[in-house]
Amino acid sequence: MAKLISKTYGDALLELAVEEEKTDLFFEEIGELMEVLKQNPDFAKLMNHPRIPVEEKTQIIKDVYTGRISEELVGFLTLIVTKGRYAQIDEILQYFLERVKELKGIGVAYVAAPVELKDTQKKDIETKLLTTTGYREMEMHYTTDTSLIGGMQIRIGDRVVDSSIRTKIMKMQQDLMKIQL
Repeated sequence: MAKLISKTYGDALLELAVEEEKTDLFFEEIGELMEVLKQNPDFAKLMNHPRIPVEEKTQIIKDVYTGRISEELVGFLTLIVTKGRYAQIDEILQYFLERVKELKGIGVAYVAAPVELKDTQKKDIETKLLTTTGYREMEMHYTTDTSLIGGMQIRIGDRVVDSSIRTKIMKMQQDLMKIQL
């Protein structure tokens, strides 16, 4: 259900951004807005409080954001509040950002390795991903996971490439368990 809500509202916002030719502006403003919302969790509690009337919540949105973000986004946020969907604001805005990245040809890759990768290795991975995928640019996220033992895992969207030693050992174990003596 939450995915359907974020898709519906996120697609509507994307359609507005494309129609108004403000995709880049909305992308930038929403990125900043999400950072502000993350730093102020009490604001979400206020906006989700059941005893505060919707009219008061929409007025709070207008008072806080008018002049700081575009009118269209202020209107969108008031719509979200009016429809009682503020609890899903993070998912909606995240969905919008992901869709804009798709439109711009920006891929998001999550790379896990057992040791910290050197800058040259990171650059090689990014270059390889750019040549093997259809993306024009990559947003890279690196993590260290010592349980991988060796190799690495790369995730882009719902695609995963796992060349870790841990996975190879687990597969080997499964294959050995299938052997009947």
